[in-house]
Amino acid sequence: MFLKALQIQNPALIDSAIALLQSGAILPDTYVVDVDQFTENAQLIKAKADQYGVKLYGMTKQLGRNPLLAKILVDELGYDGIVCVDYKEARQLHLAGVRISHIGHLVQPPSHYIPYIVSTIQPDVITVYSLDKAREISAAAVKAKRHQGILLKFFHASDCLYTNQEAGFPIESLETVCHDIAAMPNLQISGLTHFPCFLYNPATQSTDPTHNLDTLLDAKAHAERLGYQISQLNMPSATSCHTLGKIQQFEGTHGEPGHALTGTIPANQDASQPEKVALAYATEVSHQFGGTSYCYGGGYYRRGQLDHALVRHTHQGSVQDTLVGVHNDDEASIDYHLQLEHLFPVGTPVIMAFRTQIFVTRSDVALVTGISNNQPALLGLYDAQGNEVKHG
Repeated sequence: MFLKALQIQNPALIDSAIALLQSGAILPDTYVVDVDQFTENAQLIKAKADQYGVKLYGMTKQLGRNPLLAKILVDELGYDGIVCVDYKEARQLHLAGVRISHIGHLVQPPSHYIPYIVSTIQPDVITVYSLDKAREISAAAVKAKRHQGILLKFFHASDCLYTNQEAGFPIESLETVCHDIAAMPNLQISGLTHFPCFLYNPATQSTDPTHNLDTLLDAKAHAERLGYQISQLNMPSATSCHTLGKIQQFEGTHGEPGHALTGTIPANQDASQPEKVALAYATEVSHQFGGTSYCYGGGYYRRGQLDHALVRHTHQGSVQDTLVGVHNDDEASIDYHLQLEHLFPVGTPVIMAFRTQIFVTRSDVALVTGISNNQPALLGLYDAQGNEVKHG
């Protein structure tokens, strides 16, 4: 999906990933992150957010919950904290000393972990979409002798809700829900959120507002008519330099950049965005079978729109790069290998660039600096959950 953009925007990342692979510094099934380009992208997004008065919660799930990258965002660049997709990400990053600001949007915190979240992690906000969960958070806040901010998620029947992410209060219940939650001790209705608020439209080649955003704005207007002060209007999905102005236009207060940090937003397939590709998937040929080559898998994401791979091989005495089709013929099967068109020798390096969710893979994550200066240095090697690893 992003291979051509990678070749245009950051060809040195390809060279560095292959060099690390061939030296044995990394193993196949490793995502290589250009930390310098990641940082530059994050700075561009932060500058644009400051221009529009939008606060940022950085998202790390697609980067394997990596603590070092999270600390760059918060400690070095001034992001307002990290948004954790679930309680395990919150646990991982909190133990690494990272400031957690938002929990609970896609996955609600489980009952027996809420007291620890409220008393020890102390996020700015927890997204809530059931009264039962609100009561649990209230009880934990009372016990911890602190007030906990929450965001409420309301939905309309015509909204876009992804499979296995269906959740929220019906917008018709807003008055009752807000009344009931406002009566719970030590809870503060800080604001509202929804997801996705923006999506890339291939027809217009633009990242446009969704119907979900209309619902979010309707919920805000209704809540304010009832007298509730909405201090945070969180508008996640596709937060980037391109969409921050739109967040401000619709009076949003917070965005949650994720893929834009590595330049892997759909709008950048043609290398047109200011955020440059900073992520490459490195693997190598394992074997041949049936007239094709198979490379090591492990990092495949079925919604990643993976279609081509770059194979660096020797042909008639010279080294050349060949773009080939890459296939996973059955998404119900484990991606032990991915199939490449044509035959290549065992050990031949293979580079891909596609939309990732590293935290659901079994991949390694290599953080590399000095790529643009042709002096790549391995800063750290991590697993898909943000734990530092060693091999060899």
